[in-house]
Amino acid sequence: MRELSIFADESGGQDGHSKYYVLTLVFHDQDLDIADNIEKHRQGILDRGLKDIPFHAGPLLNGHDDYANMSFKERKSYFTLFHIDVQHLPIRYHTFLYKRSELAGKDAFVVRMRRDITNLLFDNLECFQSFDKVKVYYDDGQAIVARALHMAVEYVLSKESVLYRKTNSSDFMLAQAADMLCTLELTAHKFRNKEQTRTDEKMFGTAHTFKNNYMKAIKRKRLVK
Repeated sequence: MRELSIFADESGGQDGHSKYYVLTLVFHDQDLDIADNIEKHRQGILDRGLKDIPFHAGPLLNGHDDYANMSFKERKSYFTLFHIDVQHLPIRYHTFLYKRSELAGKDAFVVRMRRDITNLLFDNLECFQSFDKVKVYYDDGQAIVARALHMAVEYVLSKESVLYRKTNSSDFMLAQAADMLCTLELTAHKFRNKEQTRTDEKMFGTAHTFKNNYMKAIKRKRLVK
């Protein structure tokens, strides 16, 4: 039995004040084991003398939570390491970006998000239909995302999609990958529109540097329609 896992992560929050709302979906064929990827990542952390803590892009960029007492150099090292390791994961991803000013309430947003996810699934229907089961992983997130995901998956694939919480190291790394990809795609959009923050420039440099050092490699993981 072939099983597809979908890991979701969002940036912006449905009740927040950010200009954009971003949703990233990471797709992983469970037949493709990532135990070696996890071990290499842990070894990389040890080799750099860093603490083995979960990757969380927002706090890392801003020096909050687990990263509060770390130097910028250490935080940069965390990001660079995980960026390299995500490139070697057997995954595909897709990001949806919405301008908050164009969203007309939660119900309308659910409809729009469901439509966008549905279209993505239909565009890759042959691939998705090859799986016997689809599991959706989405922890502590927004209800609108969970609703849109379930409705789209069940409508297109006619399969039961169950919402799971992360339960093992593989799940955690893939969920953290979704977090990083969400942040990178939002940052890319901000650079394109000259809306980057000082934090973006400090971590990633110029728009040209960001494109060459971060997006050029990672965009190869995008799910092509």
